Amino acid sequence: MLYICHSHDMKHLQNIRIDYKKAQLDEGSIPDEPMDFFQNWLTEALHSGEREPTAMALTTVSPEGKPSSRIVLLKDIKENKLVFYTNYESRKGAELEKNPNAALLFFWPSLERQLRIEGSVERLSHKESEAYFNSRPLESRIGASISPQSKIIASRDELEHSFTEEITKAQKGIPPVKPAFWGGYSLRPQSIEFWQGRPGRLHDRFLYVSKDGKWKKTRLAP
Repeated sequence: MLYICHSHDMKHLQNIRIDYKKAQLDEGSIPDEPMDFFQNWLTEALHSGEREPTAMALTTVSPEGKPSSRIVLLKDIKENKLVFYTNYESRKGAELEKNPNAALLFFWPSLERQLRIEGSVERLSHKESEAYFNSRPLESRIGASISPQSKIIASRDELEHSFTEEITKAQKGIPPVKPAFWGGYSLRPQSIEFWQGRPGRLHDRFLYVSKDGKWKKTRLAP
């Protein structure tokens, strides 16, 4: 069903708001180590009923200074670094190749929380990426193998034809292998901000910044 947004709907946009009341943050109740805090919040999100608790907006910047964002999924936390996987030849991959600085944003509306992370990325080893690739469902492996992500294609039929061909090969005992253009990244946080919604828009915000291997914690105005 196609929903058409009428002008009277648009007039009401300015009146849409939620007063957040579920939780609060104070200096004495939060850890000094932000990755411990992050994993606590992630665990709560995983048990909160959020449909995509590991979804995070990844923002990269082009050589011309133009930002772009998209949703990716957090797949692991290794040595306090956040891991995600993608096509290295996609727009995000090309931008990360030129500028490894990136930002991540989690939003968990049922918990009235945001989590902002900034840092630098590096590629995972071929071995790590291959191990994860081989753990994925067959259709996901094929999708990653055949898609020239972010490139212009003639039609969806083109993709579906390639997909069907690879399914047939897999049924004959020739499964897809990890392509060279696909793999993982890990982001090492340099700053992490925890945002908890509060009534009257007086939200709690705590920023952790890493300097010389130590984290400094400060409260920010909402």
